[in-house]
Amino acid sequence: MDYLAKIYVTLKPAVNDPQGVTVLGALKNLGFSSPANVRVGKYLEVSLDAESQDAANAQVDEMCQKLLANIVIEQYRFDLEESPSK
Repeated sequence: MDYLAKIYVTLKPAVNDPQGVTVLGALKNLGFSSPANVRVGKYLEVSLDAESQDAANAQVDEMCQKLLANIVIEQYRFDLEESPSK
């Protein structure tokens, strides 16, 4: 069965985010006064074929652990959905 994994990778809360600080400063310079904090992350979509949803979950988790996220400083979560039939 075909699945689509939507993966969100962000820095762990204790890790400084200089890119987020830069974006926050830019928002303030543009006149946006309401943002108090910005954290920048990555969004990935991975299409995969697996025998079951459990197998697809295991594959995506392993991909994140081994390559897509630096688990020392980043955390990840993902949503998995069946891809529409072709």
